[in-house]
Amino acid sequence: MVINVKSEIKKLKKVLVHRPGNELLNLTPDSLQRLLFDDIPFLPVAKEEHDEFVRIMRDNGVEVVYLEDLMTETLDANPDIKEQFVRQFIYEAGVRTPKYRGLLYDYLYEFDNNRELVLKTMEGIKMSEILVSKARKGKSLVDMLTADSEFIADPMPNLYFTRDPFASIGNGISLNKMYSVTRCRETIYAEYIFGYHPEYKDQVPKFYDRYEAFSIEGGDILNLNDKVLAIGISQRTKADSIELLAKKVFSSDDSTIETILAFNIPECRAFMHLDTVFTQIDVDKFTFHPGILGTLQVFEITKGDVEDELNVKEHKTSLEKILEEYLGRDITLIPCAGGDDIASAREQWNDGSNTLCIAPGTVIVYDRNNITNELLRQNGIKVLEMHSAELSRGRGGPRCMSMPLIRED
Repeated sequence: MVINVKSEIKKLKKVLVHRPGNELLNLTPDSLQRLLFDDIPFLPVAKEEHDEFVRIMRDNGVEVVYLEDLMTETLDANPDIKEQFVRQFIYEAGVRTPKYRGLLYDYLYEFDNNRELVLKTMEGIKMSEILVSKARKGKSLVDMLTADSEFIADPMPNLYFTRDPFASIGNGISLNKMYSVTRCRETIYAEYIFGYHPEYKDQVPKFYDRYEAFSIEGGDILNLNDKVLAIGISQRTKADSIELLAKKVFSSDDSTIETILAFNIPECRAFMHLDTVFTQIDVDKFTFHPGILGTLQVFEITKGDVEDELNVKEHKTSLEKILEEYLGRDITLIPCAGGDDIASAREQWNDGSNTLCIAPGTVIVYDRNNITNELLRQNGIKVLEMHSAELSRGRGGPRCMSMPLIRED
């Protein structure tokens, strides 16, 4: 199987990442809110930190592939889809002025090197790049009101968080409809990779599609085991999308999932996804943010007795008891920063609970969360720290920056 992810902790064999690129150079103070950033990372250091992240995984036997490489290989293997990709990119970038649609198409289609084309679509395109001298003749009202520095296609700075655009579920994927307009465009690459790449074409069942009406993001999807899936009801994942995915998963011969646990978490920036407050780090250990305990609701979703219906019931017990019931073992919950109000809020902001487990009891974490990291060690966890001064400015940790493609069963 080209996709095989049935847990959060089994040995990681293959993972997808994106190395931060020039899209970060195109962040400005005025565009931060629209592009979902709180600050502007310093690209040279962000690249060094990401390279360290990849090096740690490779040193531990993980095959690392890059989003930009897979998309390039997809276009190289299928020259006939380049025009389709370019036109779809322009449409999804929101370019509606006919003149600019034509100019942008000409600009992108003239790229002979598909890797350069892919990177350019990721980094953003300014008006000055498409308005060559011949386009200046006979300026229109739109031309006169549009600054050369304005982006006709916004950058995609969130791309290095590869966890969100799609999610591996068993031997299939959820190709996600993202919450925000700016991130919706990120899923175009996965659509083409799984639709046309020689390794993935016709090999991967799809349990959700990016054209559905309701948003869902990969940071809210956790594979607890081959029978149980956890999904966060969050700012970015709606209850409607969970129901749609559940019906597809339960009815598919390609899925072994029997139960979905829906975790209703508070809607706020610090708790944007389930994996920012709750991740599994060993067969019997989870790290979590204590701030969720007083507000957390958990619902069990199973297949209904009638076709296309679901059974839903709320669990009125503790998070620990729920996990013990579905995993069939005693569970230890390790609070971020030990549960101290100030320290846990600070380290949660820097993704202290957003760990990437690469083998049972072995996790990659940000070095800045020193209290949480020491607590993990005291609980027998092997902690692999990476530098995070710049990557952390995007509000996402090691789990956010990785999409597992294959884990051992």
